[in-house]
Amino acid sequence: MAHSMRFFATVLLLAMLVMATEMGPMRIAEARHCESQSQRFKGPCVSEKNCASVCESEGFPGGDCRGLRRRCFCTRPC
Repeated sequence: MAHSMRFFATVLLLAMLVMATEMGPMRIAEARHCESQSQRFKGPCVSEKNCASVCESEGFPGGDCRGLRRRCFCTRPC
């Protein structure tokens, strides 16, 4: 009887371990993005669209306003 209880507890523990690892967050592989500060953008960055259009004129696919000082950073895939 004690042997079957120990076996049951072991199987239950292994099942819980497998379920816990299967229920973890799924991570989707994302492409890395490199960023560099815009050379042509002047003033504080308050409009994401304006930043993106200036970055596109610099040859980047897009741009975002970043940081406390609100600077325009151009982004591209690495």
